Amino acid sequence: MTTSVSAVEAQRRAASPQNRDDIEWERDSHPLQSLVRMVVAGVVVAASAGAIAAPAAAQPTLLNLPAPPRDGGPVIVRAGFDLQDINEIDDEAETFEFEGVLTLEWRDERQAFDPAAVGVREKLYQGAYQFNEVFTGWFPQVVLVNESGLYEKHGVLLRVRPDGTLRLVETVNAVAKTDLDLRAYPFDRQHLEAVFEVLGFDEEEVVLQPAAAGDASAPSGAAALRVPQWDLERVDTSIRSHRASHAGRLGVASTFVVSMDVERKSLFMVRLVIVPLFLIVILSWSVFWMDQSSLGDRVSVSFIGILTVVAYQIVLSEILPRISYLTLMNGFLNMSFFAVCASVVVSLWVGSLDRRGQTATGDRIDRRCRWIFPVLYVGLLLLVVGVTLFVVG
Repeated sequence: MTTSVSAVEAQRRAASPQNRDDIEWERDSHPLQSLVRMVVAGVVVAASAGAIAAPAAAQPTLLNLPAPPRDGGPVIVRAGFDLQDINEIDDEAETFEFEGVLTLEWRDERQAFDPAAVGVREKLYQGAYQFNEVFTGWFPQVVLVNESGLYEKHGVLLRVRPDGTLRLVETVNAVAKTDLDLRAYPFDRQHLEAVFEVLGFDEEEVVLQPAAAGDASAPSGAAALRVPQWDLERVDTSIRSHRASHAGRLGVASTFVVSMDVERKSLFMVRLVIVPLFLIVILSWSVFWMDQSSLGDRVSVSFIGILTVVAYQIVLSEILPRISYLTLMNGFLNMSFFAVCASVVVSLWVGSLDRRGQTATGDRIDRRCRWIFPVLYVGLLLLVVGVTLFVVG
């Protein structure tokens, strides 16, 4: 009986709420479970603290982005360009492709350092990774204002001297738009320009200046360059002001202009077109020495000349630039065509006089045309030169 009472008492105590909590507390107080709970709680707290502190830690980086050095005035950036090649000059598109080395030099006292403390006499950042990722200072970002579809930089080198002078060297391959005056084609000279600008800064913030003549970044001589179908006469640099709405408060940016003067090699067109066509026109005038009664032969000679001139025009349509205004070559082709066509008209006129028995009049016309045609032909060519060079455009 005593045993039964004890069993019932034990069941009653186990069923009470306080005893259930005590049993659960004893079960939960296992050392391994407590350790796991502590670790999970620590991870949650650390993640929450990191999420809250991340914006605050990122804020100083945004506020400390590199800015141009301000020493009471704009930053002076000395620019130079070493032209290495002019790959192509497109007459129709009025563009030219060029390659060269662009050099920029400026001073930023914030980049000064002690060579003894650093262990180097000059800091070097070479290649895109070191320049873009390792170097943290300000530098002038130069763009080509008259770019036409291509502006590539293949190599970069930045030198930092102990006094804070920085020298940036970049290789440039680009296509630039320029105004070409082809009225004197194929005896024309062209003035090509590549206009560089520091992006986003006006003249109050950054001013470009050309490198000194004795500086290594100054433009080198043009005598060593060989441009297909062109002679490079001169390479020069200058500074201009350029209106740009994106260039700071003033909206006027300082630009660095590389100018190139080139002259076309005209021997190709002279030996291919001008000399042969000039001789064909002269030979077509041989009809004025032929018998008046040989009308068929005279007209045949003249029409051969006409067909030859037309064939030249068809072939040259693939060579000559497709432009709207008149050039010397267009004028020469047109005058040659009209001169040969006029000989056909004279031959028909003389043949008509011969059939009517007016042989003397026909002879007189032939004799006069022997000198009138050359004089008029040369005179019209000179007129074309005057109109194309001094009147048109």
